[in-house]
Amino acid sequence: MTSARDPETLKQRALRAGGWSFAGYGLSQAIRLGGNLVMTRLLAPEMFGVMAIATMVTVMLNMMSDLGLKQNIIQSRFGDDPVFLDTAWIVQIARGVVLWLIAVLLSAALYLANLSGIVPAESVYASPELQLVIAVNSFASVIIGFQSTRIATAHRKFDQKHLIKIDLAGQLAGLAVMIGFGVATRSIWAIVAGGLIGSLATTMLGHVWLKGHRNRFRWDEASFRELVRFGKWLLVSSSMTVLAFNGDRLLLGGFVDAQVLGLYAIATLITGAVEGGLGRIFEAIALPALSEVARNEPSRLREIYYRLRVVGDLALLFMAGLLFAAGQLVIDLLYDPRYSAVGGMLQVLALSLVAARYGVAHQIYLAVGIPR
Repeated sequence: MTSARDPETLKQRALRAGGWSFAGYGLSQAIRLGGNLVMTRLLAPEMFGVMAIATMVTVMLNMMSDLGLKQNIIQSRFGDDPVFLDTAWIVQIARGVVLWLIAVLLSAALYLANLSGIVPAESVYASPELQLVIAVNSFASVIIGFQSTRIATAHRKFDQKHLIKIDLAGQLAGLAVMIGFGVATRSIWAIVAGGLIGSLATTMLGHVWLKGHRNRFRWDEASFRELVRFGKWLLVSSSMTVLAFNGDRLLLGGFVDAQVLGLYAIATLITGAVEGGLGRIFEAIALPALSEVARNEPSRLREIYYRLRVVGDLALLFMAGLLFAAGQLVIDLLYDPRYSAVGGMLQVLALSLVAARYGVAHQIYLAVGIPR
């Protein structure tokens, strides 16, 4: 569909956004992998186990309270309304503060559990640093809460070029701090500091680099009801999803020591990078494209859905087979002998990519506004 205002077709905009997403994600994962390789030479494996638990707590809290604000802005007919955007921004800020306070309470509860001898002494949860790492690392939720709604608007308009630049700049800022701190201290706090600085840089750049509505504190009851109507179903879905995707580390933290969990965390990092990459491209292309088709040409939804689906199927099935066949070789080439056990874990986890190919189905229900 074309117009005088927007001469590009939906296909052209989607392909351009997909190209930027693919290139950006490739660079992002190269930076992430490079940082991980450097940090594995600066830090002991058990530190990655402690960080896996702290990160899991933050991720679980975020997903279990996910109201789908960004997805709502992308698909909603009110997605360009300043009042709607400002209301979503206030909800986002409040959610970030509440999540951090809950994380602080959880870290305090873990501290008391350790004092009472409830936690097994050999488990990751008994690590003396874990409680404080959880409390400090989760402050990223507060920082991200202030992220501009221009981010969601840019997704809605396929403006992946600027989004990729912001993501990479934030990632590089966090990486520089993490490596510098790691060289100076050789402590887990290097990873925590890098994550916080990366979140801060991304949030600030979203306000500065992107064009669009400038958020201000403004509340509208009708907009809030619309956000809740859409988001309540995503809240239920995300709560189940987070347990399915993070339950393994949650349970393993109580049964294995920090070193074993650290090795497992590296294996999940690699498979997660593959699955996350396709998920990011689906988010950049599928949801905005399907939402636009649903608003303007609903008869084409089935056709567009299957075009997107086949690309994801081919990519994920290929990567599943590749990592299953060559997982040990990949680890032996990239990591020192202390991390050799990651190879077998990676080969088994690669099979999870077979099921990940159905993720695009989630996007079509969001696009037509029936997240239930």
